[in-house]
Amino acid sequence: MLQSMTSEPEQQFGVGAPDAFQRLWTPHRMAYIQGENKPTGPGADDGCPFCSIPAKSDEDGLIVARGELVYAVLNLYPYNGGHLMVVPFRHVADYTELDEAETAELAAFTKRAMRALRTASGAHGFNIGMNQGSTAGAGIAAHLHQHLVPRWGGDTNFMPVVGHTKVLPQLLADTRKMLADVWPTV
Repeated sequence: MLQSMTSEPEQQFGVGAPDAFQRLWTPHRMAYIQGENKPTGPGADDGCPFCSIPAKSDEDGLIVARGELVYAVLNLYPYNGGHLMVVPFRHVADYTELDEAETAELAAFTKRAMRALRTASGAHGFNIGMNQGSTAGAGIAAHLHQHLVPRWGGDTNFMPVVGHTKVLPQLLADTRKMLADVWPTV
């Protein structure tokens, strides 16, 4: 029910009165919201996407670069264009479970990812972090992953606030190629 100017209830039919807002629908996000591709348990064999991605081609897995112990992959449900993650190949849940070599390569890949994103997209800044455990917001808590979200001056606009929609200007396959092409040079 909508309230009219006279405070009398009014039944709304269809889309209602035009309000000058254009609606952008992002139905692909519903897969993430509903838990598609989420593990069924904490083990590596419980459908962990971070364990299965390395078996795919770089293009199919959205892998930007592979190291000996970690890899960089685009986030399938990005917060911003170029949002990627650095993930250890080994299935570990907690940062303290990484050995020294994994910790060092994760840090080195984070630096390389920042350089690649700056080179390829002119990123002005970054949000970098790990959510440790589901209580802390980890969507896949059983496999450690560090997020790198590139940011640009003015990239926060009305769309996420008013429209509850994030506009991504590029297909993930195109972003992956752009970053992979500059990765070896940074």
